[in-house]
Amino acid sequence: MHQVDIAIIGGGLVGASLAMALQGEAKQRGWRICLIEPFTPGNAYQPSYDARSTALSFGSQQIYQRLGLWQQISPRAEPIKQIHVSDRGRFAAARLSAEEEGVPALGYVVENAWLGECLWQALDPDVVSWRSPAHVTRMQALAEGYQLTLDDGSEIECGLAILAEGGRSCLREQLGIAVSSMPYGQSALIANVSPQDAHNGLAFERFTEEGPMAMLPLADNRCALVWTRATSEAERLMQLDDAAFLRELQQAFGYRLGSLRQVGTRHLYSLALTAAQEQVRQHLVVLGNAAHSLHPIAGQGFNLSLRDTWGLAEALLQSTAPLGDLATLQRYLSSQQSDQQLTVGFSDQVTRLFSTGQPLLAAGRNLGLLGLDLLPPAKRWFARQAMGLGTR
Repeated sequence: MHQVDIAIIGGGLVGASLAMALQGEAKQRGWRICLIEPFTPGNAYQPSYDARSTALSFGSQQIYQRLGLWQQISPRAEPIKQIHVSDRGRFAAARLSAEEEGVPALGYVVENAWLGECLWQALDPDVVSWRSPAHVTRMQALAEGYQLTLDDGSEIECGLAILAEGGRSCLREQLGIAVSSMPYGQSALIANVSPQDAHNGLAFERFTEEGPMAMLPLADNRCALVWTRATSEAERLMQLDDAAFLRELQQAFGYRLGSLRQVGTRHLYSLALTAAQEQVRQHLVVLGNAAHSLHPIAGQGFNLSLRDTWGLAEALLQSTAPLGDLATLQRYLSSQQSDQQLTVGFSDQVTRLFSTGQPLLAAGRNLGLLGLDLLPPAKRWFARQAMGLGTR
């Protein structure tokens, strides 16, 4: 029986960020942290045209800055200097700029592989150990923690278990944690696209009657595309050859970046707003997509999870109670609830409002975009949501 203080089930971006946030103080306290991950991290970052990416808000950049990691991340973090929000076929548009908000960038787009590499390389092996590739097949509650059974038959006991294995968590179901789910009836098509013109740090959020799309600036003058359509339509788009796909994308997006010249591998994800009905129990925290999964168009999902991660680390490090103490975990959740409610509501309402073709709602959102561009307080509020500073 291997014993650790904290077992993080899921060594992806959320789990690794939590380990990073804890490791300095953990070393002083003698805590041992174990990351359990099905996929073994690579030994070195390999650039790829098709690498999937994450839009980090300004608030998330500040967290990684405080963790001392931003200097490592920044060489391949493409700054979002402006965001252009528009509604296809209507004249109104809103424009947000980093200069107006007094920040160097509204956010940054980073390849997941690069962000993961920076995190994994920064973890202290004296504090953080890995079990990978490995799956936790069973979790059993003990008086002072959890016993984890791995797929190779080995067992780990921990004082605090962090469930961060993603939105399709089998362990969450095994533990009897109920999940609410509201399907959008949509799927997100993700790909990298090369435009003719330089993007110059400009991100586009474009809304159409068929669903929203985002085109985000990436390094090497690529753009990260998130195109939301009804699932049947998204599946059809997946089947097109590259030339036919680019023609349809060009028609939907327009020529703000000139001709779209190349598209990489396409990925498809069905979309639903999901939330775990319990995020904390004694000796247990549900984190990341296992706790809440949002529509990707507003770019809020990972950023909310990272703020939760930071809040959890602060709560654990400020507490003198034993690891897994329920009162400590409840304080963490209470401190994050307003942020979670505001961010989930903002993301959901924006998605639903801009995914309808009803004439009255369409006219209303057109006026809303016009007002957003003309009214500084409204624009400031919207910008702070986009930057992950809504409750800060």
